[in-house]
Amino acid sequence: MSEIQPHIRFGIDDGADYAILPGDPMRVERVRRFLKDTKDVAYNREFKTVSGFYKGVKVLVTSTGIGGPSMGIAVEELKKVGVKAMIRIGSCGALKRNIKLGDLIIATGAVRDEGTSKTYVEKGYPAVPDNFLLANIIESAKNLGFAHHCGIIRSHDSFYTDAEDDIDRFWSERGVLAADMESAPLFVIGRLRGIKTASILNTVVEYESSLENGINKYANGEDSAALGEEREIITALEAIVREVG
Repeated sequence: MSEIQPHIRFGIDDGADYAILPGDPMRVERVRRFLKDTKDVAYNREFKTVSGFYKGVKVLVTSTGIGGPSMGIAVEELKKVGVKAMIRIGSCGALKRNIKLGDLIIATGAVRDEGTSKTYVEKGYPAVPDNFLLANIIESAKNLGFAHHCGIIRSHDSFYTDAEDDIDRFWSERGVLAADMESAPLFVIGRLRGIKTASILNTVVEYESSLENGINKYANGEDSAALGEEREIITALEAIVREVG
């Protein structure tokens, strides 16, 4: 039997070349609907994993929880069970007025405004996705006709500092499209460990809108952000098929 990883709680026998990484364990179940021959692999803490097949390609779906530390754990342990490419499917708050609820943000790079990646390497090291995986995601979104935006995002560590509005305005004025909490550590750790990574984000809060209202509506499946989630799932799966070639 293969060695069981301490947090994701499975080993290489249940591994695969490709993994999709939602934050929310509940989103794992929503990805499952698009897969065939699914299997419950493990569920420990925030790390819930199922496996299945999409158009003949085996895919792992592992939730990573909230923030960089748990993302870092997932990346490191998934690498040890054989994963070679990882696509984050997450949510984000828009930092531009033209980005609407449910629009997809395809990250071409990330501001490292979080602590996890700094524990690995100094801040001058770039947080960027794999070029080829990124290209496959962009082509998939185009072919599917999904509203999407490509550009730099910002990864951070808290929603509730006393200066959130000022922080958002600062980065918006510098061309940053959206904010999340996990993409920068995914990109940095993935690059250091030789893993292909990319990130697709679903807009759940529009710029200068209420964070609480936006996330609550998304969690309840009440608006177009729920459709955006479905679209980011399909885009990621189609990109994996393109990657396989």
